[in-house]
Amino acid sequence: MSSQPVTFQAPVAPIVPTAWPVEEVLALFNLPFNDLIFRAQTVHRENFEANEVELATLLSIKTGGCPEDCGYCPQAARYDTGVTAQKILPLEEVLTAAREAKAHGATRFCMGAAWREPKDRDLEKVEEMVREVKAMGMETCATLGMLGVGQAEKLKNAGLDYYNHNLDTAPEFYSNVISTRDYQNRIDTLGRVRGAGIKVCCGGIVGMGESRLQRAGLVAQLCNMDPYPESVPVNNLVQVEGTPLHGTEAIDPLEFVRTVAVARITMPKARVRLSAGRREMGEAIQALCFVAGANSIFYGDKLLTTGNPEADADQMLLQKLGMHTRSTAIDARYEVTNEVAAEVATEIATEVTPS
Repeated sequence: MSSQPVTFQAPVAPIVPTAWPVEEVLALFNLPFNDLIFRAQTVHRENFEANEVELATLLSIKTGGCPEDCGYCPQAARYDTGVTAQKILPLEEVLTAAREAKAHGATRFCMGAAWREPKDRDLEKVEEMVREVKAMGMETCATLGMLGVGQAEKLKNAGLDYYNHNLDTAPEFYSNVISTRDYQNRIDTLGRVRGAGIKVCCGGIVGMGESRLQRAGLVAQLCNMDPYPESVPVNNLVQVEGTPLHGTEAIDPLEFVRTVAVARITMPKARVRLSAGRREMGEAIQALCFVAGANSIFYGDKLLTTGNPEADADQMLLQKLGMHTRSTAIDARYEVTNEVAAEVATEIATEVTPS
């Protein structure tokens, strides 16, 4: 085994969930804007470095041809959106993208595939991607659809850090968006992910025609998970011609900021990520989202099949705001148990040589 030294980070305290009835979440949404933002920024500073942002890159490793009918998604085979079904990317192409992402400052590399659920033969290819990306020292994340029995454990054994599976919206609005799977299917997959010991990345999409109460319902579903997700992407609907939700009245930008703030207050230790729709927000709204507690962005490249601001523009915005990016101190090639991490938590600079 390599004698390369490993630097450990202090272990993060486990997330302790707090029960939030929908009515209390809605009450947060209804606060005067300044009061809501002040409270969210206060919670943010209590749990994170105030001006730090995590950079993550998302690569579509298998595009198009999905059999689902999600009303927002251009990758559904049944919609004429100009997205054509493609085979899974070769390993080296994925690794090249990961190297470029790391070179531009990304610390997490997410791999997305347009599947209802992965077949075992496809999962084997993803497992190899996870192992190789993790060997670069990056955190790994995957979003592959629903997972069957035993599949989450395979991804965990490959070294996967996070699995993304969004709830999308509140339970009572869900049937307006998707009919090919139900809410419980999503809950079941999240349970398998959590049971395998993989961290959960789970959020939703706003601007699909839902009410403020239904946005509160989505946040309540997320923050009442036990534990709540470590990573919470907040997406603003990107309307794609050919999908059923194209033409939906856009959400007010300040309502989006409110959603970010409520997510931060109710899930204080989670990374709240600005995801799809960031291109359309402009710098001022993005800045307000950071004030509201967002501390992660998808960075440069393409967000699956919709645009994402280019890397240089992202860096310029962060410089304008006096913000800096998160750096990871742990070499992800080595699996670290909680016991080992605890032993070295007070000796962060200590070099440890694996035996």
